[in-house]
Amino acid sequence: MVHVTIRMLVPPKKRGEVLDILSSVAERSGFEEGCTNSRVYQEVGSEPVFMVDQLWASAEDLEHHLRSEEFRRVLLVLEMSLEPPEIRFEEVSCSTGVETIEKARNVLPGGR
Repeated sequence: MVHVTIRMLVPPKKRGEVLDILSSVAERSGFEEGCTNSRVYQEVGSEPVFMVDQLWASAEDLEHHLRSEEFRRVLLVLEMSLEPPEIRFEEVSCSTGVETIEKARNVLPGGR
């Protein structure tokens, strides 16, 4: 799996336009083969910071998306960023859930 995060600071006057574009891309990406998660977040605060968070089943699925017309729209939004955007592609070899918390809390000394 490949986890994608993109974080960008956009001009306040472009906030609505950026949110519309990124929300549309996230929704449509969710229907692409290999996309298991596609969301857009806006950070709380005075600065309009947006984050795109996606999870792809394989590097090949992600590469197909990166060549798509949908991703071209993301690139256009990245050009609006007031500072260089943070872009990360992380390969995930293992993923767990609440069982990790349960395991850690049951093993801690003193019953904590």
